[in-house]
Amino acid sequence: MDRHVLKYLSTIGRHGGRKSRRKLDAETARNMVKVREARRAFRDFHAECFWSYDPAYRVSSADVPWVAEQLMRNGGRQAWSVGARLCR
Repeated sequence: MDRHVLKYLSTIGRHGGRKSRRKLDAETARNMVKVREARRAFRDFHAECFWSYDPAYRVSSADVPWVAEQLMRNGGRQAWSVGARLCR
């Protein structure tokens, strides 16, 4: 390829990479991780802690404390440790 074409492609590639990256503050990123972990815990411990709830229920950020409470109250040791991690 021509040197000018390569230079052009590297320039637009670099610009696109910078522009497409999301900038999240630390608090928002931590909340996103907590919601992801709460959803995983709801799915993994459904039979043990959440049997009376719809398995297709979509856990939101407002539900994270509730999921942690249910895990710590109704689950075994492994569920309790996941719930404690969600409380941090």
